Amino acid sequence: MNDQTSQIMSVCILGGGTAGWMTAAALAFKFHDSDVRIQIVESEQIGTVGVGEATLPHIRFFNQALGIDEAEFMRATNATFKLGIEFCDWGQIGDKYIHPFGDFGQPIDGVDFHHVWNKLRRSGLKTPLEEFSYPIIAAQSGRFHHPDPDPAKIESTFGYAYQFDSSHYAKFLRKFAEDRGVTRIEGKVVNTVQNPETGHVETLQLESGETVKGELFIDCSGFRGLLIEQCLKTGYQDWSEWLPCNRAVAVQSATVGDIPPYTRSTAREAGWQWRIPLQHRTGNGFVYCSDYISDDEAREQMLSAVEGELLTTPKQLYFMTGRRNLFWNKNVVSIGLSAGFLEPLESTSIHFIQEGITALLELFPDRSFASSDQDEYNERMSLNFERVRDFLLLHYVATERDDSPMWRHFRALTLPDSLQSKIDVWTHRGLVPSYEFSVFLPPSWIAVFAGQRILPTAEDPRLNRLSAEILQSETETLHRSIQSAVARAPAHVSFIEKIGGLASSARAPAS
Repeated sequence: MNDQTSQIMSVCILGGGTAGWMTAAALAFKFHDSDVRIQIVESEQIGTVGVGEATLPHIRFFNQALGIDEAEFMRATNATFKLGIEFCDWGQIGDKYIHPFGDFGQPIDGVDFHHVWNKLRRSGLKTPLEEFSYPIIAAQSGRFHHPDPDPAKIESTFGYAYQFDSSHYAKFLRKFAEDRGVTRIEGKVVNTVQNPETGHVETLQLESGETVKGELFIDCSGFRGLLIEQCLKTGYQDWSEWLPCNRAVAVQSATVGDIPPYTRSTAREAGWQWRIPLQHRTGNGFVYCSDYISDDEAREQMLSAVEGELLTTPKQLYFMTGRRNLFWNKNVVSIGLSAGFLEPLESTSIHFIQEGITALLELFPDRSFASSDQDEYNERMSLNFERVRDFLLLHYVATERDDSPMWRHFRALTLPDSLQSKIDVWTHRGLVPSYEFSVFLPPSWIAVFAGQRILPTAEDPRLNRLSAEILQSETETLHRSIQSAVARAPAHVSFIEKIGGLASSARAPAS
């Protein structure tokens, strides 16, 4: 049914924050020329998690699809650029590598460069793989520019994301959405009314006595899952068996030193600590498993490693890794933390919001709420969550650490078949299968495999048609071109200032 009588004309989003206002902004942009009414119910009494600051490159395309100017967005959110994530002490204490948003080298005679590197490595090459990644060398050098549009240039072989204040991003998108007709209703939901026949949610009853009706409801109420769980009893898959970290403590601090274009993750005995540099401050946090460390110990361990003066008091967070049994149930779609949560090790929380919104727009229902649309949506989101779960778990199990109970737990862990098969095919021939519904492409997996010393015992046999001298020469030329290109790139904060992205509250770049 596609006639106007079957069209959904009323959408209600429950919950604000990043998830709610990203959803509202996207729907407002899609339906700005229609009579579809979009309302968002948000309560100032209920806080948001609000510590998400690091993103993946996909956020650029979300902003671009809405016509958002990059410099304006960066000023509004105190954003910096992000070329990747630095991982410290994960394979062994003392290790350090960067997971870049980009390729390792460029193909040689149609063969991906990591195969070339592995063949030369097995013949005695000592240069690490990271030295053949333009975004890694740029990140380590504190330099940044937009990717070159010429695919033949080494300066084109990367993407980038942002590090920003997520609370400011929500405010930025709120204005965007309200300017395009979204209505915000202040209120706390105290009851929901369902259709007695279909079980669909029909009305939200607010503490003020006001009622809010809708045809399609989007649950952005956070971990509570007020509609998807408390009302519809959808159920939750607990993934603590594989990702047991269940708590975090976060704090903001003054910036000390340069502002690098990357996030840092440092492994600890019972979890890991993040450091995210923004224009005006630095975000810090410690993700940990309460089986192995107390809250007080975690807080002290985090604070002992924070650089710079504290700007806030530590904020405690509790979570259970996993996902809803269904992301779309009846006429309710869960987006954000209400849909599930996989710890922030690879900055995927905002990405899951974006994936949920994108799939909803592609499968936007009519009043019949076809089961085929819901099934497709649930399948897509399930695959996205499961494949990210495997990628996060790889960081923990690709380790030689046995210095604490947590690391010994991971070394003895039986892996999901989906992850074990990926490890097997990589170690056998250096191949990383790529799938449609998977955020992390082969270079991301290669970065973690190589960075934590899981290396292939063979490579693409097509390389046998090229002599060792040719491969060596091509590799040396590539290495020199990366070094010289990075040397020409501008400093990170200088580039932000050049494009007009420096907020008035941020410090000026060093001369």
